[in-house]
Amino acid sequence: MAQRSRAREVALQILFEDDVNPRATAKELQAFVESRIIQPDVREFCLSLILGVRRNQDEIDAALTKIAENWSLKRMASTDRNVMRLGAYEILYGDTPFRVAINEAVELAKRFGSAHSAQFVNGILDKLPRKEEVRGERIEKRE
Repeated sequence: MAQRSRAREVALQILFEDDVNPRATAKELQAFVESRIIQPDVREFCLSLILGVRRNQDEIDAALTKIAENWSLKRMASTDRNVMRLGAYEILYGDTPFRVAINEAVELAKRFGSAHSAQFVNGILDKLPRKEEVRGERIEKRE
């Protein structure tokens, strides 16, 4: 497994825990990540994903809700919801290429979700606007 993929897996574990039983302090979060990832740069990437999703969760959830017709985030399986939050964060705010972010999210959905999770996650994330499109919309709204 590629190191960045492993970082996403660890980030998903924390986001899932945030969703079902939020309690991790910054110290606990750091200890959890350090116990699972050896390389400092991969640890840093993992923490940036977790903190990025947390910081932008309201916007991410709004974007996913807008796209997920006939589905509320609360009705989705927690694993699927958090895989999509992670993928959406990378698409909307990160430096990960669009297709790579989707593929990584689909792989997480295959590993941790139900039989239909990968297809569901792919269908939703594929409808997200690319970062460049979002930036263009924000620029146009300011003018």
